[in-house]
Amino acid sequence: MRIGRRLGTALGLLPLMGTAWAAQPPPPPQTPRQAAQTDFAGTWVAQVNEDWRHRMRTAPVGDTESVPLNAAGRDVTKNWSLDADNAKGDQCKAWGAGGIMRQPSRVRVSWTDDNTLKFEMDSGTQTREFHFGAAQPSGERTLQGYSIAQWMRPPPAAAGPALGQQLGLPGRNAPRSATPAAPPSNQRGSLKVTTTNVLSGYLRKNGVPYSDKAVVTEYFDRFSAYGADYMEVVTVVDDPTYLVLPFVVSSQFKREADDSKFSPTPCRTDPPAKRGAQ
Repeated sequence: MRIGRRLGTALGLLPLMGTAWAAQPPPPPQTPRQAAQTDFAGTWVAQVNEDWRHRMRTAPVGDTESVPLNAAGRDVTKNWSLDADNAKGDQCKAWGAGGIMRQPSRVRVSWTDDNTLKFEMDSGTQTREFHFGAAQPSGERTLQGYSIAQWMRPPPAAAGPALGQQLGLPGRNAPRSATPAAPPSNQRGSLKVTTTNVLSGYLRKNGVPYSDKAVVTEYFDRFSAYGADYMEVVTVVDDPTYLVLPFVVSSQFKREADDSKFSPTPCRTDPPAKRGAQ
């Protein structure tokens, strides 16, 4: 009898317990920082082991090798003048969003807040901010534009050439990869960044142009190989003004132990090399 009463009492409480459970609020959504698939925080140094003559030096005027320029773009490059840029105060045009990741630079990555990832570049003393889920505000165009970021789920592919293949980009002006020969051991995922509202700038130091209508899309990955951490960045520049196809490059950075070598310097372009001098 007592067992029956207890069972009845328990059954009678079930609806109340169900109501209590249903009343529990859902957990708050994670911030982009909490939801990060990949930890990019730290200091990274560019590994320039391809496209050396376009990245470490200033190529000759008119050198547009591997860039899918239209006639207007070729004309701009042919008529580029370093002296004219310096006179107008345009020394930093090669350090805009469309070309900055190709600079031989160190990059210090940190979170400004839970929704904003910051990339500080010591070459040219530039700062990029990647905003998660934030709509682009109205305002003047800037060298770094406005960047909207999102974590990709799942990552499109392992870092290096396979990422470009997944994006349908192989053979479209992408240089050979600088990724170590061994496959990455712990690929963690990708960060996609789309940048608009840019000022016109240069894809390369010798005046190869992109316009203020350009859209820069980047895919960031981190992986480990040979006992070191690497960050791979695939950059896709779409520009209806000067390009007939997207311009695609893959850049690699190696993680450093600290930021003791991080040394901001002003934008400075060396005089272009003479034809046949490289």
